[in-house]
Amino acid sequence: MFESAEIGHKVSKAQFKEQVPALREALLEAQATLFAEKKVPVVVLISGEDGSGKRETISMLYEWMDPRFLSTMAFEAATDEERERPDMWRYWRSLPPKGRVGIFSGSWYSDPIRMRIMGELTEMELDARSAQINRFETMLINEGALVLKFWIHLTEKAQRARFNALESDPHTAWRVTPWHWERLKTYDKLHEVSSHLLRMTNTANAPWVIVEGVDDRYRSLKVGQVILAALQAKLGAKKPAAAPLNPMVRVDTDGRNVLTEMDMSLNLPEKDYKAELGKLQGRLSELARDPRFKTRSMVVAFEGADAAGKGGAIRRITAALDARQFQVIPVAAPTEEERAQPHLWRFWRHLPRHNHMAIFDRTWYGRVLVERVEGFCTPADWQRAYSEINDFEHELVDAGTIVVKFWLQISQEEQLRRFKEREQIAFKRFKITEEDWRNREKWDAYQLAICDMVERTSTGDVPWTLVESNDKNYARVKILRTLCESLEQALDGSGGKSKKVPKAIKALKESKITKPGKNRNKN
Repeated sequence: MFESAEIGHKVSKAQFKEQVPALREALLEAQATLFAEKKVPVVVLISGEDGSGKRETISMLYEWMDPRFLSTMAFEAATDEERERPDMWRYWRSLPPKGRVGIFSGSWYSDPIRMRIMGELTEMELDARSAQINRFETMLINEGALVLKFWIHLTEKAQRARFNALESDPHTAWRVTPWHWERLKTYDKLHEVSSHLLRMTNTANAPWVIVEGVDDRYRSLKVGQVILAALQAKLGAKKPAAAPLNPMVRVDTDGRNVLTEMDMSLNLPEKDYKAELGKLQGRLSELARDPRFKTRSMVVAFEGADAAGKGGAIRRITAALDARQFQVIPVAAPTEEERAQPHLWRFWRHLPRHNHMAIFDRTWYGRVLVERVEGFCTPADWQRAYSEINDFEHELVDAGTIVVKFWLQISQEEQLRRFKEREQIAFKRFKITEEDWRNREKWDAYQLAICDMVERTSTGDVPWTLVESNDKNYARVKILRTLCESLEQALDGSGGKSKKVPKAIKALKESKITKPGKNRNKN
């Protein structure tokens, strides 16, 4: 892929001086429009060999563009905080909001290249990382981002000459260290790995721009012209027609689905509930203090019908934990800051460190539930969200995070009873809103969306636990027992797979359960 960047491109001083003023003016104009419209985030990756001019290219952009609307993120070795999260966490946190340009010096390509050169990744693993990167960049573009990827290239001979030139000048000698000369010895391996990775990630959505780095004036003009052309094309483009979609059709031929098959009559008597609750809270407390948890983290995701008891279940979990060890994240409509980012951004930012838990009261599944049913996003948006969510959760699991997610289901009759109860009890009135009543009118549409969600995102690594929640005692104990089973299994080294979750459910069903009746319980 580097042939066109090895032919000796040059721009004379006179040509450079003639072209730069108009280019700078146009860049500033495009940048002002970008910021005023606040519809598009711009992600610029500056990559390449050592000494190729990456630093100078970034400095040039700050000189030619308005620095108030630029941000630069430089990534080197991960910090302790970053190593305790998934690899992509630090990049997600650094994404620019709509209307701004984010320049990445070092990016999600740096670690795969380094690890492959060091022999820490096989070629097959490198290809898997390439596919993951392609999906990530496609997601950014589907969310409206402009992604520009520059690889500034030097041949081995040109790189050696650049090092010698820098080293011979007292003003720049500090920029060349023994480490750089040592790295030069791996040039052939870098060339092999980078050319392979660039080929695998050179997509129609986010193509690579290879720039020869020998001549500074050529490099600067080339990068500036590409950024200007891309900005003008993006800002001037009409909204593209919606991509054709295969219709997502659901037919329950016999009228049965994962929700209709739930036994909503399951009930746990108060005496047995109190005994089980104390025992399971103690067990959860011990597991959270297990030394093995110091190198793991946990994400607990709660979704459910309105008034299904998510808040009460969460309080029974947190009662067993040290307050320094968990965070409860209530999720509502996105803020202005969150709307300026991809829809998963606000969840990535809350991922826990090792030895910590993040408990989400409503989650990233809003895209395929409320946003789908209420029409807050397009069909293309929520249909692609299933695979984006699966990628997100699998990245968490690959990083050692224990992910447990619950859907709390209640019947329409029980929901109505709880709604009316909330209206009658003063300290519960804040829980019932007009929106809750409106959502109830769309019960069937939500049931359809829930079934699709479960079927498309209940994976081997991160299965859904469906909780029969007409009886709060039963639901709370089932949730606590499932959490304990999942934690034990993960800490024992089995990776948190789903095969033991049914056993947890079975154990609960075999406990002293009665049909509903006298044991109506309150929060």
